[in-house]
Amino acid sequence: MNDLSGTPKPDSERPARQRKPDWIRVKAPVSKGYHETRTLMRDLGLNTVCEEAACPNIGECWEKKHATVMILGDVCTRACAFCNVKTGMPRIVDKMEPENVAVAAGKMGLEHIVITSVDRDDLPDGGADQFVKVIKALRRETPDTTIEILTPDFRGKMRAAVEAICEAGPDVYNHNLETVPRLYPTIRPGARYYASIRLLEEVKAHDPMIFTKSGIMLGLGEQRLEVHQVMDDMRSADIDFMTMGQYLQPTPKHAKVEDFVTPKAFDAFGAIARAKGFLQVASSPLTRSSYHAGDDFAQMKAAREAKLAKSGARSGAGA
Repeated sequence: MNDLSGTPKPDSERPARQRKPDWIRVKAPVSKGYHETRTLMRDLGLNTVCEEAACPNIGECWEKKHATVMILGDVCTRACAFCNVKTGMPRIVDKMEPENVAVAAGKMGLEHIVITSVDRDDLPDGGADQFVKVIKALRRETPDTTIEILTPDFRGKMRAAVEAICEAGPDVYNHNLETVPRLYPTIRPGARYYASIRLLEEVKAHDPMIFTKSGIMLGLGEQRLEVHQVMDDMRSADIDFMTMGQYLQPTPKHAKVEDFVTPKAFDAFGAIARAKGFLQVASSPLTRSSYHAGDDFAQMKAAREAKLAKSGARSGAGA
């Protein structure tokens, strides 16, 4: 590594690199399917959170032609300490983006698609209208594709944004809490924990049949009982699906990993979450919001149908 004068820096001045444990390592993406997915995204001018957030599962997902499309550009108006997406003033909203997302879903033959976005605090509606347009384009062009959205918190515009998006009819509404409340000032300074809880409550209030989903990262210095409290807060908001995955530091400028949580510990957290009544739980070091999203959606849907059938049988027996 050189400084601006071209003089190599001594090893003692280089940022220390954390060694990842064996369970968190993945192979570099090289498959044909990966390159086909990458080419399609470039040809349609689409961004993916898989690339922008440096997701470790990109090789596996893209090989299977699964991608999480990131709408509203690739520049975020916030600067969270965990996120690798660029921060700055975003460009104008692409009017062709909804159609291009639908074209991509059709060409990839997607049964389930995940749509997320950067934060767009610069827009009057926070970008909600673009989510609505994307959902409508998908319903029109690929009506059999189930739709999962992962939205920002729409700070100061939440209620109107949630109402408009719910009216468009996504199958799953995801909004991540990211971490425990105590760590918000340093990890997610532009957001408020209880505002995010309220957003997911608003979704259920508007349409109880939309599945709600949220996730947190582990390894940022959270305590075990704090994680349990987040689970309770999520259940109080009637959230259906909880995800837990290992935080990985994107660059030396981002928040550092305080702990690499073992697979056994993730299994334990998952068991506790299931005991608290979530319809679906995904808990492992490599779990991310949209990892195996299609399979998880099918399982969550089946779990709700079984729960409703059991409730109906009980009420019938008591009649």
